[in-house]
Amino acid sequence: MNLKKYDITIVGGGIVGLSTAYKIQLKYPKLNLLILEKEKKLASHQTGRNSGVLHSGLYYKPGSLKAKNCVEGRRELVQFAKQYNINFDVCGKLVVASDDDQSERLNFLKYNGEQNGLIGLKILDSKESKDIEPYVEAVKALWVPETGIIDYVSVTNMLSKLIISINPNSNILTSCKVLSFSDHSINTTKGVFTSKHIIFCGGLFSDRLAAKDKLHLDMQIVGFRGDYFKLRENAKFKVRNLIYPVPNPEFPFLGLHLTRMTNGDIECGPNAVFTFKREGYNKTDFNIRDTIQALLFSGTHKLFINHWKFGINEYKRAFSKSLFLKEIQKMVPSIRKEDIIESRSGVRAMALRKNGEIVDDFNIVKNGDNIHVLNAPSPAATACLAIGEQIMNKASIYFNM
Repeated sequence: MNLKKYDITIVGGGIVGLSTAYKIQLKYPKLNLLILEKEKKLASHQTGRNSGVLHSGLYYKPGSLKAKNCVEGRRELVQFAKQYNINFDVCGKLVVASDDDQSERLNFLKYNGEQNGLIGLKILDSKESKDIEPYVEAVKALWVPETGIIDYVSVTNMLSKLIISINPNSNILTSCKVLSFSDHSINTTKGVFTSKHIIFCGGLFSDRLAAKDKLHLDMQIVGFRGDYFKLRENAKFKVRNLIYPVPNPEFPFLGLHLTRMTNGDIECGPNAVFTFKREGYNKTDFNIRDTIQALLFSGTHKLFINHWKFGINEYKRAFSKSLFLKEIQKMVPSIRKEDIIESRSGVRAMALRKNGEIVDDFNIVKNGDNIHVLNAPSPAATACLAIGEQIMNKASIYFNM
């Protein structure tokens, strides 16, 4: 049944939007929910274009929403995957130190992970790391057994089925773009709906949706594209599971890593380059509004000025297979140029403040009768069920349910 009046509308059909709808529907099965997704399929953007990693919670500041939700969300997501036969594997990963400075940082990572509740973390010497990944060359490495891989698109699609099974009067519309909204009325490409409340999970467009809701922000979303290569069939044996570099502490990116996917592919990447289109997955994609808005924003200027060397190096790698490979060879030297072929790409939604600082933690705010997920970067996919629970609790109190 297609209703025109709903209790709650969720804008955005990614994994955070569907997890939110699922958690609300589970606790309040009589509520009629509407989920709107502008693409033909759910999980078309950040959910379906990330590296498919089930993050452990190693990197995040203890006590932060990222740390708490990642650890709790991962455990819940693993149980969800087992219950609904979602393809996943808690296979563990190696964080590889290529020099003495990076080796020192492994100690901090281990301590940080333990503060977040991770178990089984162990610093390995070169020989011990080869027992796990025989083709890795490391001064030292950190073994993280609770990291894994999962099919996030399948998780999202399963959530959509569960929502409708709980309440057949709820509805999920794809190819339905929100054009405008006001006074509980939502104008879309598939007609006008009324909703008591709206929860915005718009990812790359979270700031624009907030602006339409007259929410004054001190941040803006800026897109960064990440490109992937993958190993040819005859080179897959060189990577068993997950191999990561020690991350640069100045950036939210984890560096080029090697990841076994649930479909058996081995991917290398992603890099991180400023994109001239928020959903621009090709290197030459361009959108004039996205470009002007990003380049006129003071936060973008300050980020570029403060980190211009990093940006230039990332752009060089984006257009040079040899430079991309050189970074991968720091961890697995035996991978050759002929072993890797260009694969897919994704775009991260990076929230920047006006002073150029990166909004590192999850950011969920109320505005009138609505809720906005303003910032949900990695590990949001891993933490999706915990984030959904958090939003549901916020909605429950706010809506006097």
